[in-house]
Amino acid sequence: MITAQKEFTALDTAWARAQFPALQQSVNGHPAVFLDGPGGTQVPQRVIDAISDYLKFSNANTHGAFATSERTDEVLAAARCAMADFFACDADEVVFGPNMTSLTFAISRAIGREIASGDEILLTRLDHDANVSPWRALEERGAAIRFVDIHESDCTLNMEDLAEKITSRTKLIAVGYASNAVGTINPVQEIVRMAHQAGALAYIDAVHYAPHGPIDVRALDCDFLVCSSYKFFGPHMGVLYGKRAHLQKLRPYKLRVNTEEIPQRWEWGTLNHECIAGITACVDYLADLGRSARASSGNRREALLAAYAAIQAHERALAGTLIRGLLQIPGLKFYGIRDSSQFERRCPTVAVRIDGHTPRQLASRLGERGFFTWDGNYYALNLSERLDVEKDGGFLRIGLVHYNTAEEVHGLLAALREIAK
Repeated sequence: MITAQKEFTALDTAWARAQFPALQQSVNGHPAVFLDGPGGTQVPQRVIDAISDYLKFSNANTHGAFATSERTDEVLAAARCAMADFFACDADEVVFGPNMTSLTFAISRAIGREIASGDEILLTRLDHDANVSPWRALEERGAAIRFVDIHESDCTLNMEDLAEKITSRTKLIAVGYASNAVGTINPVQEIVRMAHQAGALAYIDAVHYAPHGPIDVRALDCDFLVCSSYKFFGPHMGVLYGKRAHLQKLRPYKLRVNTEEIPQRWEWGTLNHECIAGITACVDYLADLGRSARASSGNRREALLAAYAAIQAHERALAGTLIRGLLQIPGLKFYGIRDSSQFERRCPTVAVRIDGHTPRQLASRLGERGFFTWDGNYYALNLSERLDVEKDGGFLRIGLVHYNTAEEVHGLLAALREIAK
């Protein structure tokens, strides 16, 4: 994770929380505590307003010779510019889709047209299945799928194993920026370098990393990077960055009437315009969060970097409190990085199990107390199988984001101590 920048004030948690109407809910007389961010974050009021306003005033299809259609064109163009700032790329390298999974299948099918029998694709045991199954589908075209293993002690990628499995037949390496199950941040810049050195493409799943740290696709030099806006305080949409040369060269499966211009040749059918309006609003929310932390922030990209500097400092403190407290609970098994000196290599997402309780039982009892957590494998099926917990219900996952507070963490720890007894 990129180190927090200097010259910023502490995150204004009260201001941030006031932007999210969902945080005012209660359950059984307890305040709702949203620790379910890895499955989808809550949205600020401005995102709700942007979606509603689009449907009120701009609802039309694109490229028409009338006002609402012209406004729709402007909404889409504004969202591309917002995500270009978010990714640090150009607007014509931004592709919108229903979700990360659909976008990844679109790219995998196009790459599949160029796959020959015996070509190799390298995947990892840490990844969400949306960055696994679309590539495994290319086995039908003769691709050989190879997997990079993990260090079980801290759930980090075995980089020596990765290096050994790259060959002259490797055509693509698909890897997550961060694990949605255990929070590990992978050394993606190094992995991209290794892929390119072998003449392979690098496909990065940044869904889980996006709410926690800044993304710079130029610095990474990745060929593709994909994320989901509903994981970083926006609506249910997927967004893909692709290097312009790839978006132009690869042949998508599409309608004949669809343009050959990028990025639209990768966007099929009528897009979800109202949610795309919400994407601009969620990026602008993050930028305003950054301006509140560093008043000297200039353009939107600078403000986004300031936001993530403040977010990382806040989340790092919360994660330290959470992990220290969890490790003191009798019968609790912790999966992932626990050494505080290594916290720059993890997100504030943790996975645990407690003796005598299934993950579902833990999530249910916490839910009754107003703590929202996830149980299961979270589609990180290869990891839950590798750690031999799939047959027993997977993990209990606790996911912090910047609108969470120290009080909420202490409350969760107290609840888990009580349940564990």
